[in-house]
Amino acid sequence: MTTTVTPPPASASFVHPALFYRTQDEYLRGVGGFVRAAVEAGEPAFVAIPGDRLEPLREELGDAAEAVDFADMTVLGRNPGRILSALQGFADRSAGRVPRIVGEPIWPARTPAELLEATRHEALINTAFARRAATILCPYFVPGLPERVLADARRTHPTLILDGQELVSDAYVDAAVVCGDCDEPLPPPPGDALTVPYSTGGLADVRDRVAGWAPRTALSAGRAADLVLAVCEATTNSLRHGGGSGTLRLWTAPDGTVIAEVSDAGHLRDPLAGRSRPALASANGGRGLWMIHQLSDLVEIRASSTGLTLRLHLTP
Repeated sequence: MTTTVTPPPASASFVHPALFYRTQDEYLRGVGGFVRAAVEAGEPAFVAIPGDRLEPLREELGDAAEAVDFADMTVLGRNPGRILSALQGFADRSAGRVPRIVGEPIWPARTPAELLEATRHEALINTAFARRAATILCPYFVPGLPERVLADARRTHPTLILDGQELVSDAYVDAAVVCGDCDEPLPPPPGDALTVPYSTGGLADVRDRVAGWAPRTALSAGRAADLVLAVCEATTNSLRHGGGSGTLRLWTAPDGTVIAEVSDAGHLRDPLAGRSRPALASANGGRGLWMIHQLSDLVEIRASSTGLTLRLHLTP
């Protein structure tokens, strides 16, 4: 059975279905049918899915694959906070046509922390695309994902596709509700984390401390430079928007992942900050947080009544 997703009318609303699948055949029929329909309609198509599914899908599409842009989501979306700007960029390049996108940001190998941020991404898609015509189909592998993830898929997608049938999700809720539920408390830093208080005028010392600490980790020289730059961006933002002071903590997880945490008295008013690429001439800033997302493999942000915590993960 071929999955048919109702595209938005030319006047335009956003369509965001979740495709629940159990087998590769079901996946190829559903995703392949969606993409082939886009190509036949002359609409721009972008497919961002885990790399092991790319070649089978290309084979399923045959000659139609030549008209499709493909990306390995395990690379593009290694940090879920990077995905939205890629989807928006493709839509922006669609020259007035209605883009049709397949985005699979959640797969069984994701860590619990990544799953939370990917779920947040799925909710924020609805906010980011609320005023533009596009269809973004999101596949979910039912046998390999926790029930909570599947339940959240019902909350982040207005439409569900089950057994080839398109249904309205009665569990769909506003993005703010889902994002609030994703704000689970972060595990505390270990007792031996390097702690660096900073304030106005102290950014040079922060940079030196991070640059001196990074070589003791498993990061390559290039990734160590990324860490230094990401922390400098985070602490600079902290001084500008977080009350003029904050605390940096650095540590290494058991698997070798390097974690940098910046906490201050600031607040994040725009949930899309850092996820949408800011314009070069933007008066509202936001480039620092966007760059942090590009440099990091995972970014966790937690807001409380007393301030903001930004936790960056870089893998060796």
